[in-house]
Amino acid sequence: MAQSQQYEPLAAAQGVDAVIARMRALAAGLPPRDGVAVFNRVYLAVTEAVDRAIDSGPAGGFPDRAAAVTLDVRFAERYLTAVDGASPGPALGPACWRPLLQFRRHPGVHPLQFALAGINAHIGHDLALAVVDSCHALGCAPAALEDEFERVGDLLITLEERIREELMPGPDLLQVADPLTHLLGSWSLERARDAAWGAARALWALRGLPGVAAEFARSLDTSAGLVGRMLLTPLPG
Repeated sequence: MAQSQQYEPLAAAQGVDAVIARMRALAAGLPPRDGVAVFNRVYLAVTEAVDRAIDSGPAGGFPDRAAAVTLDVRFAERYLTAVDGASPGPALGPACWRPLLQFRRHPGVHPLQFALAGINAHIGHDLALAVVDSCHALGCAPAALEDEFERVGDLLITLEERIREELMPGPDLLQVADPLTHLLGSWSLERARDAAWGAARALWALRGLPGVAAEFARSLDTSAGLVGRMLLTPLPG
């Protein structure tokens, strides 16, 4: 994915509501055990929390409502564009989402792995490009969105916590030597979020060099795809 996608302007009052409606529609058409459905459930819950926080104004941690809506919608759009309507099996589109789309119904992949692979794709690739999309839409540099980025990042931490609470196997199944324990310890949301902010700033600085920016964006995509494939390693039952 080389360039920032172009979207129609979204009214601040309905942008996040429209995203939530699309996530709900996606969930309605998927079996519960489907890997995309697993990630979509937890992402929907967090998006609904973001919507409530934005509606509460500065009290919710979003003093600039228009910027918060723009970033949240541009971020979600990248996920929805990648998976909405995609059939199970190998898919084209961003490399970061291909492992989840390919293995989404594999019986040897734990729901927790599906959820973490979705977070990895969304933060490791989509978040940086969504910041750049938002900057173009709002006519600002990334620094102007740093507060909104940090607040969204805080809510993403709750996404990871929710995933672990809902999908973590019982302590009798999650031993130190268990392969799933190893996978859980191999990826960090906080480090991925920090890397996404650095990547967004780099992409913005490279906007006058579209060829170099495209190459950098492809490297983000490829790297996230490799990590996602590792996270979805089928494990013995």
